[in-house]
Amino acid sequence: MGSEIVLQTSRVIAVRQDHVTSPADGAEFVRDVVVHPGAVGIVALDDDERVLLVSQYRHPVGHRLLEIPAGLLDVPGEPYPVAAARELYEEGHVQATDWQVLVDLFTSPGMTTESTRIYLARGLSAVDGDRHVGVHEEADMPVTWAPLADLVDAVLAGRLHNPLVAAGVLATWAVRQGEGYDALRPVDTPWDAREAQPG
Repeated sequence: MGSEIVLQTSRVIAVRQDHVTSPADGAEFVRDVVVHPGAVGIVALDDDERVLLVSQYRHPVGHRLLEIPAGLLDVPGEPYPVAAARELYEEGHVQATDWQVLVDLFTSPGMTTESTRIYLARGLSAVDGDRHVGVHEEADMPVTWAPLADLVDAVLAGRLHNPLVAAGVLATWAVRQGEGYDALRPVDTPWDAREAQPG
């Protein structure tokens, strides 16, 4: 990759223009890249195999989506599992005692640097005290619980569209039907693909 030009920055993202040299044939071309801080998502699974979901309006697509709790890695130096626990508390008012890494994603690698780690959280309990109060889109985020099997059906039927829900639910179902939850990676597993990302 050659020179980079920052075109625009905002509170969350930046857009840069990269001058790229193809490793295949040496051709040069330009790509616009959305620079994103990354995120974590949480499949919170209770003892009855229900998944915690939040409902949130997403302006860019013009839909209210059912999603798993998730949030940006926007606190400098915050460890990934700590960010996940914070988001689970803020969005679901729930805490967990059992954490494992479920799946790692580059959510849209053709246009953005965004990387997301999804955790499986079990051993759930409600958090004491008042629920976190969000702002803007997060001010209206009702919580619901749905059976894991029903969510798998909903993903495959095209009724759920958020990519973290789809990846998280299908990965949870796959490990449940396969080697079992204890076969998942430990919560502190390094996130090598994210750490190796260029600029």
